[in-house]
Amino acid sequence: MKVNQLKGGVILSYVQMGLGLVISLIYTPIMLRLLGQSEYGLYNISSSVISYLSLLNFGFGSSYVRFYMKYRKNDDEEGIRSLNGLFMTVFSVLGIIALLAGIVLAFNCRLLFDKGLSDSELGIIKILMIIMSVNMAISFPASVFVSFITAKEKFVFQKLVNMLKTVFSPFVTLLILFLGFRSVGMTLVVTFISIVTDVINVTFCIKKLKMRFSFRHLDKRLLKEIAGFSGFIALNMIVDEINWNVDKFLLGRFRGSVATAIYGVSATLNSYYRSISTAITNVFTPRIHKIANGEDADRGLTEIFTRIGRIQFLLLMLIFTGFLFFGQRFVSFWAGQGYDDSYYIALLLMGPVTLPLIQGLGIEIQRAKNMHKFRSVAYFIMAIANVLISIPLCKAFGGIGCALGTAISVVLSNGLIMNWYYKKKIGLDIWFFWKSILKILPGLIPPAIYGILIHKFTLTKPVYVYILLLAGYVAIYSASCWILSMNDYEKGIVKPILKKLRIKRSKKQ
Repeated sequence: MKVNQLKGGVILSYVQMGLGLVISLIYTPIMLRLLGQSEYGLYNISSSVISYLSLLNFGFGSSYVRFYMKYRKNDDEEGIRSLNGLFMTVFSVLGIIALLAGIVLAFNCRLLFDKGLSDSELGIIKILMIIMSVNMAISFPASVFVSFITAKEKFVFQKLVNMLKTVFSPFVTLLILFLGFRSVGMTLVVTFISIVTDVINVTFCIKKLKMRFSFRHLDKRLLKEIAGFSGFIALNMIVDEINWNVDKFLLGRFRGSVATAIYGVSATLNSYYRSISTAITNVFTPRIHKIANGEDADRGLTEIFTRIGRIQFLLLMLIFTGFLFFGQRFVSFWAGQGYDDSYYIALLLMGPVTLPLIQGLGIEIQRAKNMHKFRSVAYFIMAIANVLISIPLCKAFGGIGCALGTAISVVLSNGLIMNWYYKKKIGLDIWFFWKSILKILPGLIPPAIYGILIHKFTLTKPVYVYILLLAGYVAIYSASCWILSMNDYEKGIVKPILKKLRIKRSKKQ
């Protein structure tokens, strides 16, 4: 049953991403044109500021699964109830703090953005930040139910809810935009959809999973233990927020809403790219903790770390190299005029982030071993360096400069520092990992040659030719990797899918 949940969760993750991509191809161009660069930039600036309030959870959410597994291992139902009660109490308080902090920020937005925004834009920013603060405050206690669903390994339900959110949110948003409500209306829709999904999760946990809470004897010792475990996770969250949101803040302060909008398109593309990897990583969280607590843990963790890393690399390289050769035309068509720099910014973000994405399981391995402190401290230092580098680069080169600062930080922290730590301290065979990744490279050569040869044609030829060239690239990449890169395990994942497709085709005939 759990294996089916795991497989179903992975499959539905990619179904959701596929739906999200198709919907985004239709939704985003319309949304950008209805909003305009200024309003879209204001939306990105507001979300970049309010997202920092998520740091108030201090990494507690990421620690829930670990402590839940301890109680479940001992069949301690009362302990689980107390754990639920403790988390709900803490997160409710944090939600109230987040709301108050967001309102304070909203009423002081002039101090943050007076150099880059006009008076009318500051007025819109204030409204957006208040609405987003309400959404953020509600999300804190609601996240306890999401963590419970993850701990119960109910991935199919979890992904179905996310899928419904992916489908309905853009359509409702477009309806509101057509009615003329612009960025404020879009923010209200996002908040409404989030509340609806929260209600669904709560109902499922209470009715179906029989989630119960005990507030009688909240364990202060447990709270201290969770805080000690979560503290460095919180530091890591600070790093992520700095790396992926500080650029929008800097652009909003020094360059204005239009520059932020251009960067926002690149950030959206980068978020899709990152989600391809994290969709796999997220469903393996409980399994990583089980392996870490078993015999010969280091060997087992290295095997799953490498196995999933190879799959992620194969998928990510198809997307990244495809965007490299076809993305310039795609961005101009998809986002419209005035977003040319988004292509170059996206490449600067997507290229370096490939390193941590293919090693995404490493984060959960560190948490399972309670050895995540070093990563958090190292990343925090690099995040500060990112800010210091990005400020002058932002002033000199705008969005491209900001992206370059982030790229340098990611390469140094993930490419050098963390791989050393994985090998020396965590116990992973990092040389085995990279040797396995390098074995994939021969399969990338034929599609790369094809991409170089046809790149100019992708910029000038009619759309149907562009689509045919893209289809040809996907076919060459798939065939080349099948022959030159994929091992028996990876082919074993694909073969049943191909077999089912052949059976369906033969039945139709």
